[in-house]
Amino acid sequence: MPTDVTLRLATADDLPAVAEVHLAARAGAGEAFPPGVHTDDEARAWVAGWDLADHDVCVAELDGSVVGYTRSTPTWLDDLYVVPGAQGRGVGTALLARVLASHPHGVGLWVFASNRPARDFYARRGFVALERTDGSANEEQAPDIRMVHPGVDPVGCFRSMIDDVDLVLGDVLARRTALTRAVQAVKPTTHRDSAREADIARRVAAIATELGVERVARIVDVIISESLDAARERAAD
Repeated sequence: MPTDVTLRLATADDLPAVAEVHLAARAGAGEAFPPGVHTDDEARAWVAGWDLADHDVCVAELDGSVVGYTRSTPTWLDDLYVVPGAQGRGVGTALLARVLASHPHGVGLWVFASNRPARDFYARRGFVALERTDGSANEEQAPDIRMVHPGVDPVGCFRSMIDDVDLVLGDVLARRTALTRAVQAVKPTTHRDSAREADIARRVAAIATELGVERVARIVDVIISESLDAARERAAD
């Protein structure tokens, strides 16, 4: 950490300065950030209303002035902002180092896909991109990327995340099997619809882009085949 940077926990008295850092950093990022949906005064009011008991908010000072901050929970880094005039002086690196030290088992964040400097900053420090969205879930409606730092035990961190996804996958498979059983009860023919299955594979592959259509088609075929077998067994009981 640069010797002239001071990090400390924020107090309520710091929140007005934190709001100005937030606004200056976003404005200075140019096209890396999508257009904001709130006025500056709305942003100031939002920051002023933060409950410092719910988030760890740390400020970075240079020459007695607040020039950067982080806001985090036990699992997420919600904000890391540095004013343009203090960028390139190790402030962001110092702030992130503190966050990583306090999250030894991993921490995640969301970054706009358009914010290439931030994406590169986090990637150089061990963050891995795990999920991309079309932005429909954020206020700006801008594509974003979920990045995760796996902490001191990367295998354990990623396996824990896989376990969570597997539970979701199990729920989806159960629902898919139940629907297959339901449609078989009213379907006029027992023949499979190859055109529909191909369309399913294309639509799923548009979400699971890394797998591609051919791999997804094979997975869809297995799911449908096994669901049909389960439905037939259930009907025979």
